[in-house]
Amino acid sequence: MIAIIKYNGGNVNSVQNALQRLNFDSIITDDFQLIKNAEKVIFPGVGEASSTMKVLKEKGLDQLIPGLTQPVLGICLGMQLMCKNNEEGDTVGMGIFNCNVRKFPPLDLVPHMGWNSVSDLKSPLFSEISDENDLYFVHSYYCELSENTTSVCDYILPFSASLQKDNFFATQFHPEKSGKFGNQLLQNFLKL
Repeated sequence: MIAIIKYNGGNVNSVQNALQRLNFDSIITDDFQLIKNAEKVIFPGVGEASSTMKVLKEKGLDQLIPGLTQPVLGICLGMQLMCKNNEEGDTVGMGIFNCNVRKFPPLDLVPHMGWNSVSDLKSPLFSEISDENDLYFVHSYYCELSENTTSVCDYILPFSASLQKDNFFATQFHPEKSGKFGNQLLQNFLKL
């Protein structure tokens, strides 16, 4: 079973619908045992960092998620909350990834919204995906480049489009909204 973490962040239904299209069963839950016993865990997110972290703390999910041992995929805000610190609401994250989250400087349109390419692909999640394939982004904050960076996107400045550390994977882009290549990435994650 695939567990999709339930909290106040949006996009959980979009992720579940994408998994259904790929013929994978999933459950949207905040139940500790179901999450701990799941084969894979997806931590999606659309929302504001500080209010979301507050809900995660109230539910104890901020302690549960970093201790998971199965493959975990953070998406967008999920990825950002897995980092150390976030400038949005001066939020302390879970510290899984050794990088900080910063607000884009107002040198171009913010949020970064739409299709963009990624480069320097260094993750099994990118099997059968090349740096010429565009993926879908919607965000005003970005994860800095770090030793955990597994792909890079350049919008205003280069930033981490994806991260990996041990069993934790994360994408700033939305694979569930990225068409064929997003579906491929989800399938690659679910085959880990």
